[in-house]
Amino acid sequence: MNLAQYLEDTARKYPDKPAVRYEGQSITFQDLNTRCNQLANGLKDLGLAAGDHCMVMMPNSIQVITIYYALAKLGAVIVPVNFLFKRHELEHILSDAKPKAFIGAEPYLAEIQPAMQRAFEPTLKIAIGAQKNSNFLELNNVFSNQNDFELYPIQGNESLTVLYTSGTTGVPKGVMLTHNNHASEARILAKMRGKFDPEVVVIGVLPLYHIYGITSVINVSLYAGFTIELLTHFDPEKVIETTQTEKQTILFGVPTMYNRLIQVALQNPPQKSSLKFCVSGGSSLPVEFLHRFEKLLNTKIFEGYGLTEAPVCVENPYGGVTKPGSIGLPIPEFSARIIDDKGNEVPPGGNGELLIKGPGVMKGYMNRPDETNKTIRDGWLHTGDIARMDEDNYIYIVDRKKDLVIRGGYNVYPREIEEVMYQIPEILEVAVFGIPHEDFGEEVAALVVLQEGAQIESEEIREYVKQRVAPYKYPRIIKIEADPLPKSGTGKILKKEIRKKFGECR
Repeated sequence: MNLAQYLEDTARKYPDKPAVRYEGQSITFQDLNTRCNQLANGLKDLGLAAGDHCMVMMPNSIQVITIYYALAKLGAVIVPVNFLFKRHELEHILSDAKPKAFIGAEPYLAEIQPAMQRAFEPTLKIAIGAQKNSNFLELNNVFSNQNDFELYPIQGNESLTVLYTSGTTGVPKGVMLTHNNHASEARILAKMRGKFDPEVVVIGVLPLYHIYGITSVINVSLYAGFTIELLTHFDPEKVIETTQTEKQTILFGVPTMYNRLIQVALQNPPQKSSLKFCVSGGSSLPVEFLHRFEKLLNTKIFEGYGLTEAPVCVENPYGGVTKPGSIGLPIPEFSARIIDDKGNEVPPGGNGELLIKGPGVMKGYMNRPDETNKTIRDGWLHTGDIARMDEDNYIYIVDRKKDLVIRGGYNVYPREIEEVMYQIPEILEVAVFGIPHEDFGEEVAALVVLQEGAQIESEEIREYVKQRVAPYKYPRIIKIEADPLPKSGTGKILKKEIRKKFGECR
């Protein structure tokens, strides 16, 4: 089915209900559906057709959601891109995706224009706020007067999106997700959380160029009929304000967001909170963050797990048992296995690679059949994450396979050490990683950012960890950094960049 069928169904069911609110603007489900039809007609008139790639590069806005669903209706393939990417990053994506169309926003065209000249230039270029003398069409002029549009009939395994991996461990790869991938995820996630009052508001702080935001903020909300309170970027004060003014809210976030919300709530404790629940994904949530946040905001965080190649596939069950530190159980229609290096099942409590199977697993990597065949074998997605499963089948992420530190033949999982370090009140952020060592192969190192005004010495931190972990695990090298740790657009700490940064500050 065409994913946009969900919007059409919800527009019939809740025509006058606000679909998206953004910076004082509001649009109903019926009006959003009509605007998507008008844009789909306009793009079709300009020559965009089913199967054509369209790069979309702009901050969160009502227009982004309109563009996505207009392209879905048309059967075009959406290539969402971080609007803060630099020229060399954009050149790679342009060369690989070869988009027929580009839709962006005028303030963010400085990097894309020279990238187009060097790599690949789309035939159709559109931008919000485009100047008359530029070679971009103004987006508002593309909308047609036709209010109806016949959905492109999706057949089989047709792609809806190509999303590029962060490239934290290599060259970014284009992950092809189909209409069925996206539609299945939205349906399963909405239904597994039960029925909610129509007044529920989803606080949209995740970037909509990322799979987490596309899946949990846009697609689930448009399927279920939730109103999205959309923010251009994450603003912790605005989030807490929204939880106090709305009757019922849901928040999808990443650990760094919950950490910042904790800091704001500690400084100015909220009088009340309308948060029915929160979901954390994107990277592992330190247990210390979970307990602090739940206490301060009087709510519950359900930690889950997903990746671009399988957007959401494991989550602590809503209305069931949750286990702090665990990412939960495979969601309905998904399965999980944990295997060793020889492909054998690992018994409960043992560490191995996490494998996922289900309707959300990607079609493959664009232009990379060999990479696809290495990653998906016998229908199982090899995630590259080291995990363990307990006797109740709850899954715990131990670490990224590629982040594993091998010190003198012993395995050290950075996440375990980070969990210990986050128990130190003075620490705001920490990243543990391996650096080359002449004798041990690798040595354990840590880069630390302290809370504002906090004082603690590296030796004190080292001694604290040393008392709580095996002798080979604690970081021998600890650097305290003044600047925040480098992060991706979704707030994921970038260890690839940290290793460079660490080298500079040694």
